[in-house]
Amino acid sequence: MTCYVEVRCPSCDSLEVNKAGFNHHRVRRYRCVNDGCIANYFMLKYRYKAYQPGVKQQVVEMAINGSGIRDTSRVLKISKTTVLSTIKSKGSMLIQVNPNIKTLELTCDAVELDEQWSFVGNKSNQRWIWYAVDHATNTILAYVFGRRKDIIFKQLKALLEPFGIKRFYTDGWGAYERNIEKEKHEVGKRNTQKIERKNLNLRTWIKRLTRKTICFSKLEKMHDIVIGLLINKVEFGVDIHAKLQI
Repeated sequence: MTCYVEVRCPSCDSLEVNKAGFNHHRVRRYRCVNDGCIANYFMLKYRYKAYQPGVKQQVVEMAINGSGIRDTSRVLKISKTTVLSTIKSKGSMLIQVNPNIKTLELTCDAVELDEQWSFVGNKSNQRWIWYAVDHATNTILAYVFGRRKDIIFKQLKALLEPFGIKRFYTDGWGAYERNIEKEKHEVGKRNTQKIERKNLNLRTWIKRLTRKTICFSKLEKMHDIVIGLLINKVEFGVDIHAKLQI
């Protein structure tokens, strides 16, 4: 009696699959012929767990949910090098401005501005995230990373210019006083409560932003990518797994 095994593509669940020879361990390879599929070649069994469908998505999800590199490596039973390379590969797809402004029909008449401190390598190497949220909806509009200097705030302000913002609410930090027109600027905690709450949310999600943390990045690139992935997924609604090869 002959038995047949139904093979589906792990990426698109398509049955349009052809045999594609064997790998060097003599394990059968398959090829998905669905034009819209990103998987192309795959196998039903992998010797290394990182190649299994969905594992690299888990790496990214764990990164934005407070897990460090060693945590992820230990839990998923893959190497730290694989964890690092997977996260780094997502850097090119990150965006700094919310692409859904028109879809959400935000007027952006007023925004709240704030900056949040962290560090890379050691506490003398400070790394700040500057960002703006819509005062009405508490949605992040744009963000930048850098030092706590006027030049970095100017970068954020440039990203916000297309929104035609009429009012800026801040905590009175000097960079805001020097670079925002007085008639548009209002200082005080009464109108910055939403962004202060957002700060707390980010600290809860990301170890690197937690006060008095011992978790930090050794590279500015990794620091920026992990926080950027969280903002892109949660605030911008970007599919951060769209281009991830499994």
